Amino acid sequence: MYIVTDVAPYPDGPAGVHGVLPQAATALAELALLESLEPRAAPVGAIAAEALGAGGVLALFTIGETPWSPSQRAAISDGVRSGRLGILGVHAATDACRAWDDYGRLLGARFDGHPWTATFDIDVVDRDHPSTRHLGSVWQWHDEVYLFADLRPDARVLLRVAEGQLDMSVPGARVPACGLPLAWSFAEGEGRVFYSSLGHFPGAWETPGYLRHLQGGLRWVLGTEP
Repeated sequence: MYIVTDVAPYPDGPAGVHGVLPQAATALAELALLESLEPRAAPVGAIAAEALGAGGVLALFTIGETPWSPSQRAAISDGVRSGRLGILGVHAATDACRAWDDYGRLLGARFDGHPWTATFDIDVVDRDHPSTRHLGSVWQWHDEVYLFADLRPDARVLLRVAEGQLDMSVPGARVPACGLPLAWSFAEGEGRVFYSSLGHFPGAWETPGYLRHLQGGLRWVLGTEP
């Protein structure tokens, strides 16, 4: 499993806002090992397009114009649609690669702002998914709350912000057409994609329930869930 995080800021990627990135990379590597995968944390430039095309899982916690080359982009798109490559997207991964049109489809939506940082209740919309089976019907959480544009209509929404949890008087507060989803999964061609917007703060990566959420997402991407 290739783990790509903007640990070293790229020219157009404000990775400094995510001091949790080294912690996230370590946790994702441990989850990969639990699923009998070989974790490889690497900057984009160190990953050969041929390796991406060979398949596996691409775990992304990125932001800004992550510098994928044209050959890497083609390998990722083709790898996912052919079923050789799965994607596990975390938090700011939807706020990356604006200049790559296909990227939004591969992640399921585009980040469109985050007016809130709050403690709020999450509605566990779908409890029949490996990323949510360990949760109750409501999950209290503290995080940034993202807004999304162009959520895929075929996205299987797993988590949403519960009604009445957010201060709608703050600047930029609104409810997009897709509502306030927090995690989803979908098939793209023969491949699988899982995304969770949670994980901005260090406490997330020290919380067993959150790590089980990501582990279940990884299992769904791999197709190894019970």
